[in-house]
Amino acid sequence: MELNSIKDAFDRVSKKQKLSSSKSQEVIDQVGLEIEQTLANFQSAQDSPASVDQKSILTELKSKLNALGALQQLDGPQKELNIIATHFYRQGLFDLGDSIINEAGEPNATALRSQFLEMHQILEAVKVRNLQPALTWVSSNQEKLIQNGSNLELKLHKLQFVEVLQNGTRADALKYARTYLAPFASLHKDEFQKLMGCLLYAGRLDSSPYSELMSPVHWEMTTDELIRQFCTLLGQSYESPLRVAVTAGVEGLPTLLKLANVMAAKKQEWQAMKQLPVPVELGKEFQFHSIFVCPVSRDQGSDENPPMLLPCLHVLCKQSIMKLSKSSTRTFKCPYCPAEATVAQCRQLYF
Repeated sequence: MELNSIKDAFDRVSKKQKLSSSKSQEVIDQVGLEIEQTLANFQSAQDSPASVDQKSILTELKSKLNALGALQQLDGPQKELNIIATHFYRQGLFDLGDSIINEAGEPNATALRSQFLEMHQILEAVKVRNLQPALTWVSSNQEKLIQNGSNLELKLHKLQFVEVLQNGTRADALKYARTYLAPFASLHKDEFQKLMGCLLYAGRLDSSPYSELMSPVHWEMTTDELIRQFCTLLGQSYESPLRVAVTAGVEGLPTLLKLANVMAAKKQEWQAMKQLPVPVELGKEFQFHSIFVCPVSRDQGSDENPPMLLPCLHVLCKQSIMKLSKSSTRTFKCPYCPAEATVAQCRQLYF
């Protein structure tokens, strides 16, 4: 049964991809046809410029292309493909990502491959403690990183300084500090002084009061920061959207399956729902911004319907409070405790 379900799912995806590819080709052919017709009209205009307005030809082409909506029609089918391929590129699985793109017949479906390839080349170098590719990237993106409030450059130079100090001579470490760490001295005075103290323990830093600087955790944290900043500059989230969606789906699946069984006899009602009748509890890692859902109305808080704090410290949306009070001066009972309040005693909360 499970194999049949997998085969059915595969067949649906395959059919959808074929239809998508056919539709995309149809749109491209239509755009090509309109352009060819415009070129023919231009040729006619050159032969008899007095009778044909070339500007009106371009205006007509623009109108036809807008009506065709080529970009909108092509964007939809490629969006899902981009998400999947980008996920594998983000993970460094370039062969797998390329296979998906090639099988779909869309060799230009993603523009992020080269950027993620650069990122993973840098990460591979960091794994063997070669920081030069990372420092080169940071240097070329220095202004953007500063705007983001990142001190990634300093973190990389600290790691390199410790490496030089432990594996080289005190003179080499001092030269490196003067060249690359000195520019940070005024803004990070305490940290700079700590690093200078390490010079007393060249070659034996592991048995010094500063041995903590040799902990692998510094490399791990800096690598994490490098990935985060790289994705930020690409306009991408730190976590893969596909991974987040799948993980959240798996976590919420038991609740959804129970709900599907309960609502099996009410198919039309289920399909007409604008929101789930029960909450799907997810972990804090899936909370990307603060929201408030009224426990009475189940409506999400908004500027027009903000969360309000009652004197008893329970929180409801404004519209729920207005319905309970029925008047701005009349007292009403909190639905969650015996306390009473008036609308005037409620205070708006800001997240």
